[in-house]
Amino acid sequence: MTRCFVALGALSALLAVAAGAFGAHALRSRLVPDMQAVFETGARYHMYHALALLLTAWAYTRWPGGPVAAAGWLFVVGTLLFSGSLYLLALTGQRWLGAVTPLGGLAFIAGWAVLAWAALRS
Repeated sequence: MTRCFVALGALSALLAVAAGAFGAHALRSRLVPDMQAVFETGARYHMYHALALLLTAWAYTRWPGGPVAAAGWLFVVGTLLFSGSLYLLALTGQRWLGAVTPLGGLAFIAGWAVLAWAALRS
């Protein structure tokens, strides 16, 4: 599980940097400022939770088991739903995608709560 979360964290960080660069350079002239900000928010939270996956890999070495693994998977799901919906909203203008974003936020919150619980119960 440690290798899995390190690999996912590293790949997610790679994608977050690529998305940030894409948003800052390729999209600057194509998106209105509010959609640029939406895209940048997606990239920022993407990177935060790529780092959270690396932290989860470390935590798994200290407190192996289901709760730490669950936290990592919640961070993955949160990234897909939160950042993914924001990227797509900014690129397509489809406003209904904004309804998906809070589900990703809930996954992030749950991931942090489960990670804290795993540390405290050990």
